[in-house]
Amino acid sequence: MRRHITAALAAATLLTLPLLGACGTDEEPASPGGSGSSSPAGDTGDTGGEAVAIAFFGFAKANSFANATFSGIEEYAAENNATVEFFDGAFDSAAQVQQIQDATTSGRFQVYIIQANDGAAVIPAVEAAIAAGITVVAEFTPIGTAYDTAEPQVEGVYSIVDVPADNGRILADMGLGACEELGADPCKVAYLQGNASLPLDNTRTEAAVAALEAGGVTVVDNFQGGYTQDEGRAAVQDLLQAHPDVNVIIGSSQAIAGAESLVDTSKVKLIGNGGSRPAVEAVQSGRWYGTYYADEVRDGYEAAKIGVEAARGGSPANATNIIDLDFNLGGGGTKDTLEGVTGSYDE
Repeated sequence: MRRHITAALAAATLLTLPLLGACGTDEEPASPGGSGSSSPAGDTGDTGGEAVAIAFFGFAKANSFANATFSGIEEYAAENNATVEFFDGAFDSAAQVQQIQDATTSGRFQVYIIQANDGAAVIPAVEAAIAAGITVVAEFTPIGTAYDTAEPQVEGVYSIVDVPADNGRILADMGLGACEELGADPCKVAYLQGNASLPLDNTRTEAAVAALEAGGVTVVDNFQGGYTQDEGRAAVQDLLQAHPDVNVIIGSSQAIAGAESLVDTSKVKLIGNGGSRPAVEAVQSGRWYGTYYADEVRDGYEAAKIGVEAARGGSPANATNIIDLDFNLGGGGTKDTLEGVTGSYDE
């Protein structure tokens, strides 16, 4: 089995990261950097700057990935005379839009960091916020209708995002690598979509399935794995009843963690989507084949840095692809590429 998309990714990406998390824990995520570092090198903070209030509109408070983002934002805020409040999007795009509108009406915040559940749905609320003088940072999810670019799509927005189409293709590349390692021909790959109501998930799924099929494997993609261990466990129970001969399972790191006990990992390769400590450890120990790696605590830190600097009159970069920040892994975290990495948050 040849990996048909590796060369394209290496040339176009040279990056490194999800997809999202779930089921937060009481344990605090590690400091930005993922391998135990504190603030990014060279950033000494600006504690003497004008006070800034940040509103973080996260995917959901029950989501470990969003909590990791919040932890990074909190760390930067504490170092730089800023405060932050988490608005729980609960994976509900309409509720999130209303939260943004209400926050703008309140006049309490100078910076918004938005993990959009629906990048198109939030556009009017974002435009109104910018018109009111609020600095808006799109974090992880693009704000707009295109899910294949890290460039800002709304005038005035700062963008630090993971490109969903690239995410899907990198997951597929790892899936093809797992098939090759197994020597399975034909190879049956199950792709567990996170949440079919999220546009970024639809884009990621379409990209992953297309790349897997182009690589010559049989794809099972009609199961929703969600972003909790319970959802993943239930989805894989159904999957194994319908396809007991599956060779590779790809899903959110939370879903894969929930499903792990249901399969013989010497025969079924598991691939997660997220850079949690448990996911990284599972890859390093050989229980999982790989995980799409993102140091989301660091990424939250960087989003806060961009927002606060812009709100204070600075000129931060207006477009950052998250996978350029994370260990130069190109997103694909296998046992070799994750050597020395600890992960940045817990499920």
